[in-house]
Amino acid sequence: MKHILIATLAVSLPFAAYSEEDAHGTLNPDEMTWESMLDRAEKGETGMVLCSTGYMLTKSGKHGAARALFENCANAGYTGAMTWMGQLDNNGLGGDYNPDAAAEWDRKAAEAGDPVGKFNYGLALLRGHGVARDEERGRALIDEAAGEGLQIAQRMQAADYDLDEVTPDADDWKYAPLF
Repeated sequence: MKHILIATLAVSLPFAAYSEEDAHGTLNPDEMTWESMLDRAEKGETGMVLCSTGYMLTKSGKHGAARALFENCANAGYTGAMTWMGQLDNNGLGGDYNPDAAAEWDRKAAEAGDPVGKFNYGLALLRGHGVARDEERGRALIDEAAGEGLQIAQRMQAADYDLDEVTPDADDWKYAPLF
């Protein structure tokens, strides 16, 4: 009978009773929701699980939320978040289209040793998109990424650095020189 009474009380209590804050912190915190992840990001918290949540946010179209989370993580040194910031800036997702910022994020990731950052920054250098054109440096970065096993970089090498190999010609308007 005692167990039935406890179960009945637990079921009848409002949900808020399970997540109220007291002198010892939050009891039964909401841990694995978008909102809890964003609350943690707003507090400046980072971590592998928290940072990876940005991927799901951006894939679900919540680009502004993903941007806020990725920016914290990128500033904390997570190179995968840096390349995602570059992707968001390069496509105007969750903020303005900003090829200069995109190239800068990819440069930071490349300098930190990230093969995707090397590849992306190499492409930016080949195109002169968001950064001054430097074909020699761009190819060198793509070669480094290919040497580290990045398949798209290896594909680019095999295509003799033909940009159409990795970017459809439908994007030519975006990467055309502005001067």
